Amino acid sequence: MESWEPGTPGVLTLPSGRLIRGRGLRHPMPDGLEPTYGLYLLGKPGPQVAWAHDWLKWPDFWLPATDAPAKLRTAWERADGERVELACGGGRGRTGTALACIAVLDGVPAHEAVAFVRRNYDRRAVETPWQKRYVQRFGG
Repeated sequence: MESWEPGTPGVLTLPSGRLIRGRGLRHPMPDGLEPTYGLYLLGKPGPQVAWAHDWLKWPDFWLPATDAPAKLRTAWERADGERVELACGGGRGRTGTALACIAVLDGVPAHEAVAFVRRNYDRRAVETPWQKRYVQRFGG
């Protein structure tokens, strides 16, 4: 397998070097390679895609279902050599929160993870105060 190219639009480079693409499903599919694994963060089952994927129940502007840590860990593990994407409707709130949690798994301190994702992915990522608190409590 091969990962994303560094610098690809929407791709977050984690401290370990793992690359994960975040995107909004309401936007057109980016040009280039398709993911090999996707985790779709939606209030109802996600899109039908040709690659391996999972759905994490996560209503817009809220918090994820209780199986989130296991599914986020799977995405982080698969990003070590695969093209992994995380996506919600707009690509900011839920996707940013999930990316910040994955950054925590990758070694970013929980209290710095939101700022890390806003600096390296999207300055408006993680949209609500409760999403920010979720990241700060993630893994601990």
